[in-house]
Amino acid sequence: MSAAARHYDTIVAPVITEKTSLVSENNQVVFQVQNSANKKEIKEAVEALFGVSVVAVNTLVTKGKTKRFRGTPGRRKDIKKAVVTLKDGDSIDISSGL
Repeated sequence: MSAAARHYDTIVAPVITEKTSLVSENNQVVFQVQNSANKKEIKEAVEALFGVSVVAVNTLVTKGKTKRFRGTPGRRKDIKKAVVTLKDGDSIDISSGL
């Protein structure tokens, strides 16, 4: 698999919420990433895909909720998020896409 394809697989989607729009003022962007991705892979993917300098990467795993569907209990997937801090002066416009 090529490096570019691996980068696209690492970053699943941007997370767009009220809270992520507040942290964007601190030069941070939040992405949903693969559960198996580590911080080094996330940093390389963001730098390669968006052409920015990454200062830090913080990750968190949101555990999937147990929900009921038509009376049958089920479980949502676990989601891994990465809060990426960018160098001053760099920015990523999430709304424009890649």
